[in-house]
Amino acid sequence: MNIIRVKSLDEPGLEMFSTLTEAQLRNRLEPEKGLFIAESPKVIHVALDAGYQPIAILCEERHIAGDAASVLGRCGDIPVYTGKRELLAQLTGYTLTRGVLCAMKRPKPRPVEEICQNAHRIVVIQGVVDSTNVGAIFRSAAALGVDAILMTLNSCDPLNRRAVRVSMGSVFLIPWTWVEDSLTSLHTLGFKTAAMALTDNSIPLDSPVLKSERKLALIMGNEGDGLPDEVIHESDYVVRIPMSHSVDSLNVAAATAVALWELRTIH
Repeated sequence: MNIIRVKSLDEPGLEMFSTLTEAQLRNRLEPEKGLFIAESPKVIHVALDAGYQPIAILCEERHIAGDAASVLGRCGDIPVYTGKRELLAQLTGYTLTRGVLCAMKRPKPRPVEEICQNAHRIVVIQGVVDSTNVGAIFRSAAALGVDAILMTLNSCDPLNRRAVRVSMGSVFLIPWTWVEDSLTSLHTLGFKTAAMALTDNSIPLDSPVLKSERKLALIMGNEGDGLPDEVIHESDYVVRIPMSHSVDSLNVAAATAVALWELRTIH
């Protein structure tokens, strides 16, 4: 192992864990140089199992022979920066979950046609900006058999550190990609689209017509504003979850989980 003991917050190589913002890590201008941060041994193992490439590790000293040992054993001779818990928290601005962070190489975006080729149930995340919600949606999607996820460009990055952590690594388990015009792409690929929205012509989630669709894309909207009117109008179905006690809606992550359970397929 290439152990580097951190004695100064200015140690060369630490910027990926400290001063670089999520936008800088993503590096839209030079995607081949893009990175993301995976947090906690369990999540890092999921990423490694999925074939993601580790670049460097930041680890509390006490975890090198403990929780992080199995991770370190799989990462070859990459730099392992280590120090006391307090110093590392000072460096990152937060206390490390289970004492380990791993910087990993960001994969190249995949074409929509590729990830949807054999899909039957997919989710479109349209303008969802909260990293916790995005992570929770990915976790539910993985658990409930979703085949692919499409992200509109105004949504939170699924490889945001918090989204990755909340998803418990599920962002590494489901094919996903960015998309500009989701409805056109999906209709071309033979999907019927179901927009989750409260309108006068919404049909209930348990409507038999939805389950009968062989290829269905569920479109989930922004936390505050919901889906744009044009998306609702151009969708094949507008769907609502029946509610009680005058509650009008659920949080987008909870609504996604409910909808995916109801519309799941066995294939």
